[in-house]
Amino acid sequence: MIALVSAVCLGGCSSKDQSEPEEQEKTNEVSLFTGEIIADSIDNRVLATISNIPAARPQSGLSDADQIYEFLAEGQVTRYAALFQSKVPDQLGPIRSARDYFVQLAVGMDAFYIAHGYSPDAKKLLDDRVVDHINGINHDGTLFERSAERRAPHNSYISKEHIEEAFSLVNASEKITARPSFSFLNPNESDKIGDMASTVQVLYSSDPNFISTYQYNQQANRYYRSVNGIDTVDKLNERRIELANIIVMEMDHQTVDQKGRLAIDLESGGPAMLFHEGIAKPIEWQNKDGFLTPMDQGIPVKLTVGKTWIHIVPSLSGPSASVTYTP
Repeated sequence: MIALVSAVCLGGCSSKDQSEPEEQEKTNEVSLFTGEIIADSIDNRVLATISNIPAARPQSGLSDADQIYEFLAEGQVTRYAALFQSKVPDQLGPIRSARDYFVQLAVGMDAFYIAHGYSPDAKKLLDDRVVDHINGINHDGTLFERSAERRAPHNSYISKEHIEEAFSLVNASEKITARPSFSFLNPNESDKIGDMASTVQVLYSSDPNFISTYQYNQQANRYYRSVNGIDTVDKLNERRIELANIIVMEMDHQTVDQKGRLAIDLESGGPAMLFHEGIAKPIEWQNKDGFLTPMDQGIPVKLTVGKTWIHIVPSLSGPSASVTYTP
């Protein structure tokens, strides 16, 4: 009798175990460019040139960018190179034309580069296929769509669906292969060594339309950006851009033609400033395997987990200083 009950119990237990699917262990990964924990493996490699004149604002897709690089272009205006690795937005733009330093940035990051138009130097690099790319000059009205709400050339947009189509069109891999050396603070770490910096301004000229102001929110541990008194938001969702880190990197700028186009030295390294956790810290930057990497005494500086805005400026000090901050 005991043997019979034991046999029934064993048979029942075995049947139950077989009927219940085994739970698969979920593995979280860390975003390469933000340090944030993500549930799924993310391998996006999209870098796009975004217009930044007042008529192009607010831009679409910026709230999903892991990093935004702001560069001078001719005429003392700036343009963005927005990097999307964790997530690609449903729509991106307005897309503007390439410059050689944007192309060089994309090459170093192993990015898929998106632009609409090009300077002569950038066109040569793109024609030489130094980087996987798609350009609106060749796909205007197909992959790139014009918005009726804005005037050309600040009305060219590309959708996530068309970006995916572009990868197939040029036979490019959607998976990033290069890995940056960025370092991030652990959740229980804090960096409060430095000058207090609750307000930061980065100037590209005396034009208030190209002076970025950042206000630190201690409760959120984030900086909020505005330009000429207007909050920087994403047109797609009206979300304010929330930044964990602001980095200002000094690079040599040289005017190379009569139209004022620039050559910018992305290779030599130099002084930089890091703003995070409500403090200002002088650091350096190096080009490490193609990535513009913030460094502190020879090792990658620990950033706050989250998104980063990176300003590329001609000078950090002297009469043409590009950054100021106050407690």
